[in-house]
Amino acid sequence: MGQDGSARHPEHQYLDLVRRVWEEGSTRIDRTGVGTRALFGATMRFDLSDGTVPLLTTKRVFWKPALRELLWFLSGSRNIRPLVADGVHIWTDWPLAKYRQQTGEAISAEDFELRIITDDAFAERWGDLGPVYGAQWRNWPRYTPTPDGQFTREPHGHDQISTLVHQLQSNPHSRRLIFSGWNVAEIDQMALPPCHMTYQYFVEDKRLSCILYQRSCDLGLGFAFNIFEASVLLHMLAKQCKMLPGEMVWMGADCHAYLNHEALITTQLQRDPRPFPKLHITRTPDSIFEYKFDDFVVEGYDPHPAIKLPVAV
Repeated sequence: MGQDGSARHPEHQYLDLVRRVWEEGSTRIDRTGVGTRALFGATMRFDLSDGTVPLLTTKRVFWKPALRELLWFLSGSRNIRPLVADGVHIWTDWPLAKYRQQTGEAISAEDFELRIITDDAFAERWGDLGPVYGAQWRNWPRYTPTPDGQFTREPHGHDQISTLVHQLQSNPHSRRLIFSGWNVAEIDQMALPPCHMTYQYFVEDKRLSCILYQRSCDLGLGFAFNIFEASVLLHMLAKQCKMLPGEMVWMGADCHAYLNHEALITTQLQRDPRPFPKLHITRTPDSIFEYKFDDFVVEGYDPHPAIKLPVAV
């Protein structure tokens, strides 16, 4: 509650965590070399039952690329080509860095993406990110034992999302309503190991809630996409399974702010949150994999201006 007795805006959970991380977090040298301030272990809860989505308002979040990323995850793709074709650049930095390192060519990001779109062979070779999120969500590897004691990988893996939808519809009180991207055997093949790694769902009175466990959270850039996408997915699953949205619970392990994100700290923390927008899904296709970008409407989003921050690769 606020000092005046009114309900406290749920975005203050995020702002409070950012402030704590910046003021109390330990300074750490991370894999990017940029450095962070970090705290370990945090929780936030967002009520989605009134149709809202936790889309941060203290800075503008470009939710359309986030939605396209979620649909890309659900497609099972591991290549940036579909994203680049839709004008989404959030995954380009990793394969671009790999291409520059291995070829020595100082290609621009724009030229690299143009080749990804126009050159099939180039896209297949250099646009592949390895078995990242969507590949694990939709095609977790299966192996069959052979007579000589070895294992053969089956051509089609386990579709965790299809299984989840079936479980929600057939056994909604199960304690196994889970999917994960953390495949230990394939971590070293991924451009980036999954940060938002495990999702678990809970049904009570036809109301669907979710806990997202995130091993690593970039509070400056990543969190806004992570919490929005997880909440949209919860709305999608609820609609697909004829349920109502409940609560989105976020659990972060290594919660950090990059040292070069001070603009976030000095600007965003001075702003007052505005009402969260509503999410409308305009149709219910036969499958959760048949949703299109135009099926989603975000209504009433009135954020403060964007804060441009660098990405640490």
